[in-house]
Amino acid sequence: MADLRVLKRRCRNKRLTSLAAKVIVLDKLDYCSSAKNLTQVRQCPRVKFVKGDVRSFDLVLHVLNTEHVDTVMHFAAQSHVDNSFNNSFEFTKTNIEGTHILLEACRLARCTIRRFLHVSTDEVYGESSHASFRGDSNTERATLLAPTNPYAASKAGAEMLVMAYGRSYNLPFIITRGNNVYGPNQYPEKAIPKFSILAKREKKIPIHGDGLATRSYMHVQDAVEAFDVILHKGEDAHVYNIGAREERTVLSIARDICRLLERDPDETITHVCDRNFNDRRYFIDCSKLLALGWLQNKTWDAGLAETVEWYATQDLESYWGDIAQALEPHPVFAPSRVISFLDEIDDICQPADSRLVQNAAY
Repeated sequence: MADLRVLKRRCRNKRLTSLAAKVIVLDKLDYCSSAKNLTQVRQCPRVKFVKGDVRSFDLVLHVLNTEHVDTVMHFAAQSHVDNSFNNSFEFTKTNIEGTHILLEACRLARCTIRRFLHVSTDEVYGESSHASFRGDSNTERATLLAPTNPYAASKAGAEMLVMAYGRSYNLPFIITRGNNVYGPNQYPEKAIPKFSILAKREKKIPIHGDGLATRSYMHVQDAVEAFDVILHKGEDAHVYNIGAREERTVLSIARDICRLLERDPDETITHVCDRNFNDRRYFIDCSKLLALGWLQNKTWDAGLAETVEWYATQDLESYWGDIAQALEPHPVFAPSRVISFLDEIDDICQPADSRLVQNAAY
């Protein structure tokens, strides 16, 4: 459920305190999350945190009804591709079952859901070819979904459920498909934080295969702005791609991080066996989003420098505990840990039914 926390943690206090609406953050605080990421919004009177799993139908329905929710932004997901090769059932349970439960709760809730924004991924399109790229490739209207890994397949399946609820029950939905998002506070299993931490610690940076797979990376601040624009200006029953301008190889990203941390890339970078299947390229056209008025503002150099600096200066164990497993070339399971920061959260918003909401705060 990292994506939900990414959005909320980057929202400025000023923006949240000026909102007329109330924001309810529902998150189960899985291995990749940290309650510390909510520090910036702890004192915001219009933000409330509820600890719980999106797969708990009773809990979700209770929150929808008691909080009079009218807009749902569904970020909750298992999203690390490496983990999906080794533990694909968890991806089906969270990404498909969790989405289905959330949709059904929205259908049965006493409140009226005016917008259901479902956050998907560019990986549902499958691999893009440099040689066969055409102007209409991976647009929202023209491309068949062809996922190549269990994670992407689970997200494509979730999209089909959202569309079906829109058609069958008139649920007003929007779907987004985005590139990779990076920035401070991201769990270290992802490439940029992992490479940053390893280089800072003078460890080897493991590159899958030849490292020439290309990806587009968007800073989290730009991603937040994109979701804000789509939420308020997007049209129901439409799909919007959220794409970064530049494409970069994984190898070039590792070299950029070595440069920022003054490490010799030839000494720091090592090549390891590739994933079961590693898409060589993703490309999406985001003209539709640009037409709504969104622009990508954070440059790669500025965003990467800010991110690398964050990981070089933070007490990372205070966020996630032991992160050794996440730094492995191919993590095979989610590390277990205890989130001690939860003990510091004040329960000032106790729900009426404590059996359903076991840990609610601010």
